[in-house]
Amino acid sequence: MKYLKFSLIAVAVIGLNGCLLEGDDGSNGVEGEIGQTGADGQNGSPGANSLVKQTNLAVGDTNCPNSGVQFDSGIDTDASGSLEISEITNTSYVCVSGVTSVSSTQLLSSLNNDWFIDGAALVSENKNTWLTATSGTGVQSNLPDTQQVTSYATNSSAQQAALIQQLKGSAKNVILFVGDGMGVSTVTASRILEGQLNGQLGEENSLSFDRFPFAGLAKTYNVDAQTPDSAGTMTAMVSGVKTDVGVIGVDEDIVRGDCSTVAGNELITALELAELAGKSTGIISTARITHATPAATYAKSADRNWEDISDMPDAAVTAGCKDIAEQLINFEVNLEARFDGVDVNGLEVVFGGGRRHFLPKDAAFNSPDAASNVEGDRTDGRDLTAEWSSTYPAGSYVFDQTGFDAIDTNIATNVFGLFNESHMQYEADRSNDIAGEPSIAEMTRKAIAILDNNPKGFFLSVESGRIDHSHHAGSAYGALTDTIAFSEAIAIADEMTNDEDTLIIVTADHGHVFTIAGYPKRGNPILGKVIGVGQTEATLAADDKPYTTLGYTNGRGFQNLGNEITNADAAYAMPIAAGRHDLTEVNTESSGFHQEALVPLTSETHSGEDVGIYAKGPGAFLVNGTNEQHMIYHVMDFASDLTGKANSNL
Repeated sequence: MKYLKFSLIAVAVIGLNGCLLEGDDGSNGVEGEIGQTGADGQNGSPGANSLVKQTNLAVGDTNCPNSGVQFDSGIDTDASGSLEISEITNTSYVCVSGVTSVSSTQLLSSLNNDWFIDGAALVSENKNTWLTATSGTGVQSNLPDTQQVTSYATNSSAQQAALIQQLKGSAKNVILFVGDGMGVSTVTASRILEGQLNGQLGEENSLSFDRFPFAGLAKTYNVDAQTPDSAGTMTAMVSGVKTDVGVIGVDEDIVRGDCSTVAGNELITALELAELAGKSTGIISTARITHATPAATYAKSADRNWEDISDMPDAAVTAGCKDIAEQLINFEVNLEARFDGVDVNGLEVVFGGGRRHFLPKDAAFNSPDAASNVEGDRTDGRDLTAEWSSTYPAGSYVFDQTGFDAIDTNIATNVFGLFNESHMQYEADRSNDIAGEPSIAEMTRKAIAILDNNPKGFFLSVESGRIDHSHHAGSAYGALTDTIAFSEAIAIADEMTNDEDTLIIVTADHGHVFTIAGYPKRGNPILGKVIGVGQTEATLAADDKPYTTLGYTNGRGFQNLGNEITNADAAYAMPIAAGRHDLTEVNTESSGFHQEALVPLTSETHSGEDVGIYAKGPGAFLVNGTNEQHMIYHVMDFASDLTGKANSNL
């Protein structure tokens, strides 16, 4: 019964609830106080940065043969701030398109360069000057046969234009001789010394190039310098464009030492045009073959001092710039990479010094005549001489006189001679070379014999680099003897070639602060003390001391090292001794005498004076008056039509 009662009550309650009506909602209660802020949660892991790396690619790169830019991107997973190789997830390239004409602005930034345009205009002016001077019939000349100037009858501008067109491109061969530092006073003093060595009074003598029928002057300043350096001046001569101090094969828009500014500012040189035209090409220097003057014919560098990879800052290497030595051995590859479909033979002749820039810094690679315990300087482990030999298996790499003498000029294809660890010897010191090395005259003779095998002709650049170095050391003896040796090389080139088809230009890149002073009598030893006209004793200055005819405005100054010393660089081991010295008992004609200098410097400097240009052969008539130095390129281009012939091969 209890269970039943409970059930009935439950049913009644349920029924009652189901009958109730829902009332309105009550009002909200008072809001409670805000609770305390909870503790911060843990920070999440930082996100990784996305990085993009840009690398400039030089000419010859596998992915961009004509140069360009490589873009690498990825996530900086190690948070180092730099993109590592393992982090790169995407690589893309923006490449410079192939060039099919040497007139393309992609290659010749020269065409829009004011210096290049100016040089071309100067050549046109010189054409008119020559035509005016030689036009008309019956013009007589009292010059010797070797200096006769041809007379042309041109009675109208049309005839003149036709004549100029006929003369253009008539030079099959071009030889450019550059006496580094061979200013006007150096030429004069060398002429006198050679004459005196041959038993003459001296002043009446002529160096071989003194007898060339055409001559003029060149202004030597660089774009940014009143007194120039060799890098800027040689670039001007072989490209037709003046540029800055210290840069090679590029125009003035570059920033020295900044690899990223090279691309787009490269210039083409006369040697490169000759190579594209199918001519044989050669470079000779008594300096390191990677030094400024020879390098300007083949290299493009933001700094003349980047002779091998150890000389370059890491940033330049990373950015893709190549050292000058590497550019030399890859000259053929690099040139072909700049043009679509072109096939060239590379440099047939390379003679000079500078082995250290081609060998690894490892004594195991020393040459038999190495002067240092470790001859090579390269820090990348590469032996560029071996790489060159691999590229030219039929070629000959030589390093001494014996190897040089063994070269058969009738069958030689490519020859590479590096005859010293650094610069070649001064001419006065050449006999002291450990393994023997050829003279500049011997190198010139052998080079022409090899290059002349090509029926299309050749282009040869020959530098006497040590004239400059001897002046820097304050040794007139060394500078003059090297100039005389240079003159002998020019005479050989003249003998081996024909005036009808070979243009020879002799000039200098700059001068030195080297003077011929006092009032010495005729025939007075040019290296001696001043002895006046009618006198037998040395003239005394206001300080009652004798003085020499030759001297320097600045430099290391006086040294009396005697006749046993023939290396001008020996002065660098001695203290600077500028100013006046008592020369009464000094033999100033000895090989070890260094002239007095006024301003004390660690090394004598270049000068800003004009230098001579001497020329013979087709196009030589364009050398007259005072010229901008870059005009020399335009003379060579006109004489051999290098641009036109290069274009015909593309």
